[in-house]
Amino acid sequence: MTCMHRRLTADLSATVTSPVEATLGVGVAAQVSRDDEQLTVTLDGDPVEVQDVLDEASGTRWQVLRDVGPGRLSVSYSAGVRDGGASGPVRPLDRIHYVRPSRYVDLDRLEAVARAEVGDVVGEQGVLDVASWVHDHVAYVIGSSVVTDGASDTYLARRGVCRDFAHLTLALLRARGIPARLVACYAPGLSPMDFHAVVEAAVGDRWVVVDPTRLAPRQGLVRISAGADASETSFLTVHSGGMTFHSLHVSATVDGDLPIDDHLSTVAIG
Repeated sequence: MTCMHRRLTADLSATVTSPVEATLGVGVAAQVSRDDEQLTVTLDGDPVEVQDVLDEASGTRWQVLRDVGPGRLSVSYSAGVRDGGASGPVRPLDRIHYVRPSRYVDLDRLEAVARAEVGDVVGEQGVLDVASWVHDHVAYVIGSSVVTDGASDTYLARRGVCRDFAHLTLALLRARGIPARLVACYAPGLSPMDFHAVVEAAVGDRWVVVDPTRLAPRQGLVRISAGADASETSFLTVHSGGMTFHSLHVSATVDGDLPIDDHLSTVAIG
C-alpha cells in the first residue's frame, strides 16, 4: 500500500431542463481510506437528496439522483485520502466478464490486429508490452475523439484521450485472453487535470495497473470506479429527463513530492 496523503476535489454544474434520474460517480471507492469527505448536491441552491448505492464487487460508490429538477444543478465533492484503494483478488466471474466485448471495447473487430501487433501476452511483461504498444502508436490529442468512439476507432485514428487509450489497451488484452477492466480515478500529477482512465489487468489472481498515456504516476492514483469500459465508470450518466452539462473542474494533489514512475514495471493501485 502506498502511504501518501492526497487531496481531491470535483465540482460540476449543469442545467436540468426536465426532471432527471441520474447517477454520479465522483466519490472515491469504498476501499479507499479517507477523511473529511464531503459531497454537496444542490438545485438552485437548495439541497438535493442523494441515494448511495454500493457495488460490493468493485467497491464503486454510486450517487443516485431521482426526480430532480428542473433548475441549476451543482455538485461539489472533496476528500482527503491516505491510499489509492486496493482491489480484491481476481474472481472467477471477472475472468468471464472482463474478456468479453463491451460497449466501447469491440475486440471482435481487433482480434486479427491483436495477433499481428502484440502476439502472445504472457504475465506482467506481456501486459506492459501491450500498454507500451498503445503508448507508442497512439497520440494523446485533446478533442480528437467523440464519446461514441470505441477501441477500433482509436486504432484507426491513432489519436485520442485517456479513455481511448484505455479502450484500445483493453481490446488488445482481452483479444489475447487477458481479463482487463477500466478504472476511473483521481490522478495527482495529471496535466491537464481531469478524471483519468487507466487499465487493470489480471495477472494470476492479482490486478495490476498500466497507464498507456503515461501522463501520471500510477503510485498516486485513487480509485473511483471499475468496469468493463467507460459506459460502466462514467462520472455522470443521465438515465431519463433532460440535462445540459456546463462545466467540470477536478483537482488531485499530494502532500509532498509526486512519486516517480517509469511505467516499465507493474504496480497495483493502493
